[in-house]
Amino acid sequence: MEKLIKINPRDNVAVAISPLFKGDIITFDGATYTLINDLPAGHKMALQDIKEGEKVIKYGYPIGAATCDIPRGAHVHAFNIKTLLSEEAAYTYDEKKAQEYIEEARIKELSWKDKIPTIRAYERKNGDIGIRNELWIIPTVGCVNKIGEALCSWAQKNLSIEDGVHVWTHPFGCSQLGDDHENTRHILANLVHHPNAGGVLVLSLGCENNTPESFRELVGQVDEERVKFMTCQKVDDEIAEGEKLLGQIADAMKKDERTSVSMARLRVGFKCGGSDGFSGITANPLVGRFCDELTAMGGTAVLTEVPEMFGAEQILMDRAKDRQTFEEVVALINNFKHYFTSHGQVVYENPSPGNKAGGISTLEDKSLGCVQKGGRSIVTGVAKYGERITAKGLNLLSGPGNDIVSTTAQSAAGVHLILFTTGRGTPLGSPVPTVKIATNSELARNKKNWIDFNAGRLLSEDERTVTNDLLQYIVKLASGDVKTQNELHGYAEISIFKDGVVL
Repeated sequence: MEKLIKINPRDNVAVAISPLFKGDIITFDGATYTLINDLPAGHKMALQDIKEGEKVIKYGYPIGAATCDIPRGAHVHAFNIKTLLSEEAAYTYDEKKAQEYIEEARIKELSWKDKIPTIRAYERKNGDIGIRNELWIIPTVGCVNKIGEALCSWAQKNLSIEDGVHVWTHPFGCSQLGDDHENTRHILANLVHHPNAGGVLVLSLGCENNTPESFRELVGQVDEERVKFMTCQKVDDEIAEGEKLLGQIADAMKKDERTSVSMARLRVGFKCGGSDGFSGITANPLVGRFCDELTAMGGTAVLTEVPEMFGAEQILMDRAKDRQTFEEVVALINNFKHYFTSHGQVVYENPSPGNKAGGISTLEDKSLGCVQKGGRSIVTGVAKYGERITAKGLNLLSGPGNDIVSTTAQSAAGVHLILFTTGRGTPLGSPVPTVKIATNSELARNKKNWIDFNAGRLLSEDERTVTNDLLQYIVKLASGDVKTQNELHGYAEISIFKDGVVL
């Protein structure tokens, strides 16, 4: 087995598959190298002399420029390269290139004709499907969090809800202004409508800025057997009243049964967290191949964490379905850059210490690996933070890189599950099943209570086999035959984006 991997023929660096050490002599790609430094797994080695100021190429694209002369065989990392990103960038729409991607997608769609898998899911009255039948408690304001937790605990002990009872606590709903206030309201309202919830109790205080009346209006039409509203200040005993309402919701949910539906009705979110040098080699490309298959079936994919598109955004723009969508992607990127600069921050203040320890040197390095989760699928839609996804195909959703904030946004946008790639490991879970995909086999072995799927297999197994295994796993997960580690261990929470003043 090779000790290094070159991702793209144009690259002038290769990635160590396992730890290598100073003085090691390695034959790779027809050449012999003597390592000048120790090289941890996931880190980069220079395949040729790279002069100061010269671009460092990985994935076939620049990930930065050398800050000094780097000899062949040397460790290439944050200490000797720098980002090429800036706050300003020009983007171009290439209709010819877009049409080539569209034709490629059309051919893949034909490969699934009459062969789309089925899953067993819950049909909802509004025509949607759910892959879980959970009971959710949604506080409209942080003041009633503890009441929600008490009711959740009671329901878990006294109601027979097979897929579980959850309360989505948060600190907001009052003392917020402008966009922050509206973001909170829209995220919570969209969670009320989530199809994985067979029933919902909306829990209000009564005097909050997010008034029960205005929130009820925002939520709009609901199945009144399954969605109940309670204002704590208007009842004598909020615990007794809450228990009564939860019991009524549970009674309505008892009628629900899974039925066979097309996998084309599935919506899947893609996210990465705690990335390492293998993220762009194993897990993210694996998710990208799944994305291509899902969208070819007619399914829906959602990619977020906009700051981790910086440096790779043109790749996504090249796959926009038309010029209008291209312009929407440009606005998505530029608006998030403006968010950074309006707070006096540079757009390239990334990656994290954990990312760097795992072998990622610059934001371009991280982003070029990150966007691979979108495969080669056509970008069919762009959504603002707090919006629900309506377009089939690959959608880009505005949101930050923060794991809990972005997975909450994807959940509120309507995804049924999230594929979450990680090289460092995380127990995180969102309101929907959160599939943790390890970039390396060591993490998968060491954190079995966190990891659901091992993409490290790609370093030694055929990619078609591993991709098919992931697809079959998702069919089982969506059908309720298996649960994710975050579900099994109760790791699930929400976090809402905040930009402005708290009163």
